[in-house]
Amino acid sequence: MNAPQPLKDHRALRFLTAGSVDDGKSTLIGRLLFDSRAILADQLDTLEKRAAGAPIDLSLLTDGLEAEREQGITIDVAYRYFATKQRKFIIADAPGHEQYTRNMVTAAAGSDAAVVLVDITKLDTSAQPVALLPQTRRHALLAHLLRVPSIVFAVNKLDALSEPGPAFEAVSQALRAFASQAGIEVAGIIPVSALRGDNVTQPLDASWYQGPSLLQLLEALPASQERTDGDLLIPVQYVAREGEGTGNQPRTLWGRIAHGQVKAGDAIQLFPSGEKAVVAEVRLAGEAVSSAKAGQSAGVVLDRQIDVSRGDWIASPNTIQESRQFTATLAWLDTEPAVVGRKYWVRHGNRWVQGRISQIDSRLDIHTLQTTQASELAANEIGQVQIETQQALPVEPYTVNRVGGSLIIVDPTSNRTSGALLVKTAA
Repeated sequence: MNAPQPLKDHRALRFLTAGSVDDGKSTLIGRLLFDSRAILADQLDTLEKRAAGAPIDLSLLTDGLEAEREQGITIDVAYRYFATKQRKFIIADAPGHEQYTRNMVTAAAGSDAAVVLVDITKLDTSAQPVALLPQTRRHALLAHLLRVPSIVFAVNKLDALSEPGPAFEAVSQALRAFASQAGIEVAGIIPVSALRGDNVTQPLDASWYQGPSLLQLLEALPASQERTDGDLLIPVQYVAREGEGTGNQPRTLWGRIAHGQVKAGDAIQLFPSGEKAVVAEVRLAGEAVSSAKAGQSAGVVLDRQIDVSRGDWIASPNTIQESRQFTATLAWLDTEPAVVGRKYWVRHGNRWVQGRISQIDSRLDIHTLQTTQASELAANEIGQVQIETQQALPVEPYTVNRVGGSLIIVDPTSNRTSGALLVKTAA
């Protein structure tokens, strides 16, 4: 593998780390922060005092919850930031325990890349082929289903092997075979030792590997960009009234543009009312601007007063396709199984409606990657389902747009986030 070419686009890269328990995710992130000098002097001093002359435990830089430190696992998603001369990074340290798969789904939403760690000491590298851990397969599949653009496998703990070269090649072959079968385009397979720092920020000095370090690869990965051409779509998050009183002061409709762009003079249509209007002004950070595009949080002022609330949608006229029925991929996250007919709350953008699973078409076997018939989905299972909602929603295929094509399911009794829906087709 040749060294990646420097990237001209210097936008911040949002990436998540995922993998099984004790694969070294927190240590890897700690190594990135430590080697890039992104930790404060008092943090380093605290770690050195705690180590008492022993090597510093870099995982403590990310495991911030007391329960995480006590149990030695990551529970919640921990976000960290660092920068190199090439670009800035936003890291999401996702839990590896199966119980917290829902947190990994949260971290994947909006990420530009996923670094899936593979602990080589947990694998039988003498077997042909090498059998990957279920969580490695599950996390890679979830990242792929959630349309994370770049998926990287980091094969960790090479320092624990006497002959890491052949072992790394055997695991690489297993990862490539799995990725090919699952339709995953792999951005890179990188050997690392998070504990010792091998090939994390500096290239590995080994005859059996001539590729980039993990940081070099991350510096070269593209940041995903929402579609700025074509029709407009904005989920309304907040409606702000200018000035005081309840007169005819203009209202600003705020939301993050899902796709397209908007400028003064554009004709728009509101959902669900169907009312049409013209954009009188566009604002960014409270200031009037000529236009705003996908990925930006913008405020839109209309030329006339219309009843608009949080949860409504702004779109180019006659482009929203309303639907009460659609097919979707469902990643089930709750301990209670997903069953046909039960009512749930469904959130699309900022809008809440009641809905139900009208049919479960199939379940994905993460080991064979084959679909099987199913009458329910258990925790952490993935399946194809039919959804019905009480009110029509402007859903889009997830492959077209991540905002318009994603929904969450919430249990009305426990208020737990029960599942993530990725729309395939609308009826």
